Amino acid sequence: MADLHSVALADIVAFAEALLTPSLFKDYDGAQNGLQFENLGRVHRIAAAVDGTLPVARKATDAGCDLLLVHHGLFWSRSFPWTGRRAELIRHLVNSDLAVYSQHLPLDGHPEIGNAAVLARLLGFATWQPFFLREGRAIGVQVEAPDGMGREELAARLAAITGTVPTTLPGGSSVCRRIGICTGGAGAELPQAAREGVDTFITGEGPHWSYALAEDLGINALYAGHYATETFGVRALAESISQRFNLPWEFVDHPTGL
Repeated sequence: MADLHSVALADIVAFAEALLTPSLFKDYDGAQNGLQFENLGRVHRIAAAVDGTLPVARKATDAGCDLLLVHHGLFWSRSFPWTGRRAELIRHLVNSDLAVYSQHLPLDGHPEIGNAAVLARLLGFATWQPFFLREGRAIGVQVEAPDGMGREELAARLAAITGTVPTTLPGGSSVCRRIGICTGGAGAELPQAAREGVDTFITGEGPHWSYALAEDLGINALYAGHYATETFGVRALAESISQRFNLPWEFVDHPTGL
């Protein structure tokens, strides 16, 4: 191992739990937040990635990492038999001593290092408000452009930041003033975004019928990619852990194209 400095996995987990407060969030049924696979107890190098899959785990260990931070973890619904590729994933985690730590909605909703907050900052906004309540907790942010921002300019900024040209649903005004951000797959929830008072909604993806729904609601929607909008939180979490414990980290890019 090239990096001699190491930190106890338990200390990193305690820091992340205190930062993200997952106990305050009611996540989707089956989603598990926190430490999902334990290694032998020490961490030398951290990988951050969107998805906790076998190809990502292989890339992480190829990079010399022994802790993988992900947004989409190993467990989402009832656990299927651990056979085939699932068994191969477990064998890889064991043989490479790779721990897996995952946070879903807590990493969406964090007001500073969450996916939506970091995206708002990169879009050029200095302040934001909680947005998109789920079970009483905000999992997005709302920003204001008092002088207005052209819908095309906003789309261009998104494309430059995410590397993905967004699909634009031009259901509202061509000038955006109140913009809501909830990353991932929230396109089916346009009515909630409209109820919370935004004229433009940025998320990752949505169903076909949401185009007509956006027109009916008089709201713009920009779909910038589920994967592309959710790289920010894990990067920010890894950077926070790196600064706290003086550990190197890197982002493991494994885009889905969705």
